[in-house]
Amino acid sequence: MLTDLHIVITGAAGTLGQAAALQARSWGARVTGIDIAEATELGNTDAYYTVDLLDPKAAQSRLASVGKIDALLNIAGGFAMGDAAYDLDSKQWGRMFDLNVQTMRNACAGAVPQMLEAKRGAIVNVGAMGALAGQAGMSAYCCAKASVMRLTESLSDELRHEGINVNAVLPSIIDTPPNREAMPDADFSHWVSPEKLAAVMCFLASDAASAVHGALVPVRGLS
Repeated sequence: MLTDLHIVITGAAGTLGQAAALQARSWGARVTGIDIAEATELGNTDAYYTVDLLDPKAAQSRLASVGKIDALLNIAGGFAMGDAAYDLDSKQWGRMFDLNVQTMRNACAGAVPQMLEAKRGAIVNVGAMGALAGQAGMSAYCCAKASVMRLTESLSDELRHEGINVNAVLPSIIDTPPNREAMPDADFSHWVSPEKLAAVMCFLASDAASAVHGALVPVRGLS
């Protein structure tokens, strides 16, 4: 489904990033991974680069250097909770917008010009089911992921007539080791597996989804 396509994945060193890289390669893609983690190579990728995606110039320079990009999977992000919405001393607000919104914008700024030149491409972002409404103790995360969703829709409106489709997945809780450690008493079978979420993302990156624009696709498992 992704035969001979070049897929760039941000957050490639994480659990979902690795699942997406493995899925993309199994469907025939060449995968370039990008993350802040220091490594000379990374499993399931054909090339890997250590990049601080919060640095706009570094992000744009690296994305511009990897060659033609058929699809960009923006997986880089983060989660935090606990601070009150009225707490102006909270560090979570800036951190959540940096990790979830700025990394996506900086990566898109590097990839979109190439896609415009090629008159084709796909961008898949990661929103959150939990950000469809505000939640206590999660204002920073909810607002940041809601911004990702609105940016997805705005980018789609700007780019769909240029042969570029932009969509996002909205997972519930992803079954990762950190989430299991944080919620040891939960029923993990109700969570979304990284592999199944990655499969949806790779479908949205494929030509089979070229008519899908601005979709926010719930991937919630049984939760």
